[in-house]
Amino acid sequence: MDNARTDSTDGARQHARAQAQHASMRIPAAPDCVDPATMIWAESIPANGYATTVLARGSRIRLIDTEGGACANLLLYRAEAPWERLNVADTMKVPWQAYLGVGTPLLSDQGRVLATVVADSSGRHDMLCGPDATGRQLLLLGAIKHGMGIRDVAPSVSLFRGVRVDPVSGSLEFTGSAGPGAAVDLLIHLPVVLVVANAAHPLDPDPPSTELHVLGWQASEQLADRANWDPEYLRAVQNTESAWAAGSGKHS
Repeated sequence: MDNARTDSTDGARQHARAQAQHASMRIPAAPDCVDPATMIWAESIPANGYATTVLARGSRIRLIDTEGGACANLLLYRAEAPWERLNVADTMKVPWQAYLGVGTPLLSDQGRVLATVVADSSGRHDMLCGPDATGRQLLLLGAIKHGMGIRDVAPSVSLFRGVRVDPVSGSLEFTGSAGPGAAVDLLIHLPVVLVVANAAHPLDPDPPSTELHVLGWQASEQLADRANWDPEYLRAVQNTESAWAAGSGKHS
């Protein structure tokens, strides 16, 4: 056991270094199909934890519910203009869908695509409820790290905990988790600040108690692919590419 005293600077430093020597962090491994040289992010987020980073255009992010007990609450902000951010209402309204899945664009309040869902083995997500109070506090902590505040914590997307609307009564039905190992991949279209909190869904009777893995790698060549051919999606992509061509590229 480390007996270093922490009531002095020297003692506190010795204690911290001793703890660091014994600490172990669970770092997710790169996917088999990804060149490790292209990796830009690998992190394990515990239950009631959060993470945040700045992602370049063309990044691909994979979120993994490793044990079936995670809930990833996401916010996205345009990195060079953070007043432009994920608008959940438009993400549902513009593409005429209320449920997130492959091909869903995560739209900004300016009609641009911040990210597109390009893979999904879960199918259990929610864009209607947002996180619980703990989740909102964690998202706020992430926003603060980028110079933002409580007014910037807008409605978020929740992954790995599903909700459906009853077509007759209009009530919300909690559909839970798809189980261990489910993953969602996002392709980033514009440089963004991503904040993710692994915190409970407000309708969940069994709040998340397991970690969330996050992996990221460079995949700019995939921006040429089209996740879907709906006219609303193509128009949003055109808006995005026009903004990028007009000068956003100099910020990358």
